[in-house]
Amino acid sequence: MYYIGPVVTASEAKQSSCPHPNPPPQTGEGNGRGVSSLSLLAMTRAYLPDRVLTELSASAPLLRIGTRGSPLALVQAREVQSGLAAAAGVAPERIEIKIIRTTGDVVQDRPLADAGGKGLFTKEIEEALIAGTIDLAVHSSKDLPTFLPPGLALAGFLPREDARDAFVSRRAATLRDLPPGAVVGTASPRREALVKRLRPDVTVVTLRGNVETRLRKLDAGEVDATLLAVAGLKRLGLLSAARSILDPAEFLPAVGQGAIGIEIRADDQRTRALIAAIADADTEIAVTAERAFLAELDGSCRTPIGGHATVSGDALEFRGIIVKPDGSEAFEVTREGPRAEAVKLGTDAGRELRQRAGADFFARA
Repeated sequence: MYYIGPVVTASEAKQSSCPHPNPPPQTGEGNGRGVSSLSLLAMTRAYLPDRVLTELSASAPLLRIGTRGSPLALVQAREVQSGLAAAAGVAPERIEIKIIRTTGDVVQDRPLADAGGKGLFTKEIEEALIAGTIDLAVHSSKDLPTFLPPGLALAGFLPREDARDAFVSRRAATLRDLPPGAVVGTASPRREALVKRLRPDVTVVTLRGNVETRLRKLDAGEVDATLLAVAGLKRLGLLSAARSILDPAEFLPAVGQGAIGIEIRADDQRTRALIAAIADADTEIAVTAERAFLAELDGSCRTPIGGHATVSGDALEFRGIIVKPDGSEAFEVTREGPRAEAVKLGTDAGRELRQRAGADFFARA
């Protein structure tokens, strides 16, 4: 069952500004998954009181998921839907998906930074969550604003997909193979800055739209190449469109890229308990470190920032970068430490870059 949310006008969108959500969540240790050797249903029953278990047999929706309406957003929402249904031992139809149109979906005539930043893809969904018309929101974690609105929290993440960027072109196999003067389309300040850093001889233009729309524009010859998240292409079954995968050593992913994040009302223990059965602990630790890095930098919506963490057992490795929009200057940082110190490691990395770059770096960005 689907519901189309309210349409936001372009005039309303002009009033939006850089988001100011709450700090990254503290996380505990885990074994790499939110689920133990118990079955998902047994784990769910262990989490929930009898009162809540009684609700599972009712005819009303067990949960209501809020999501954008793009093909990729719906694939991600259905993945959460099926996981939660299995965990609760109910049919997927018992978990309703509500499509909510966001300002970011409506405003397509200018870069997101000019319209208020990536929080434009979450604003209306978060408003529905606060109002109680949905129980959880499913997001591409890279679209989440740095701080969440008061009263909301990230309850967990599905296992992370490939976090790298893909190079897509009909003219060249790699970014380095593009001829001088080629046109690369992207709406991401990070991707634009990194392209200019590696290829200052190409032209970068704004290319908006969902994955399929951008691929159609590429085929129509509007641009010679574009960059897309490998995770999104995989989830849509479109990975064959990629000519090559960019090495994170020189093209660091966005914070949260490849991770599906689940947002709830902070005091909703019922929904939190259900999500715990499908949440991936390693992904939560990694994204927590990345978001702590982002929060410490607190850059403007126009500041190109990349950050990526990996978790192996009890160890966490993190890399971060800030880049001038024209690609002329960049600062990088690395951190290693125990997973239990994810927030500390990310925060410390952000603090180091802020000190090394100086205030003017962000002022001119």
